[in-house]
Amino acid sequence: MLRVNDDISIEEWELVESFTRAQGPGGQNVNKVSTAVELRFEAERSPSLPDAVKRRLRRLAGRRWTQDGAVIILAQETRSQSRNRDLARDRLADLIRRAAQAPKRRIPTRPTLGSQRRRLQAKAQRGTVKALRGRVEPGHD
Repeated sequence: MLRVNDDISIEEWELVESFTRAQGPGGQNVNKVSTAVELRFEAERSPSLPDAVKRRLRRLAGRRWTQDGAVIILAQETRSQSRNRDLARDRLADLIRRAAQAPKRRIPTRPTLGSQRRRLQAKAQRGTVKALRGRVEPGHD
């Protein structure tokens, strides 16, 4: 079981791991041992996640979200399969943790009178500078 936070934990049957050969350096080992881990989590069908968390997770996952509603995490940083496995699980838990945090409601505020005046003054000044950029009439030296 993968514990995300106090409320959310994901069962083992919801996670599918597949191992492939990693890219990059690793000497002869990289051609023999499948150390890269692809962790697949069927988020859309998961009973562990509330709907609001699923919606936020979909937005946060971006390209890692597949068309059939799964999140795919690839980890191939280390030469150890078990370490890559832990990294992939940590990343998934972190992603779900971020999706579980409800965004703060924005409280609309009005600009202060001083800031409005400063803005209008800056606009007027800029307009004056641009107005002075007109054509120069011939004969004036």
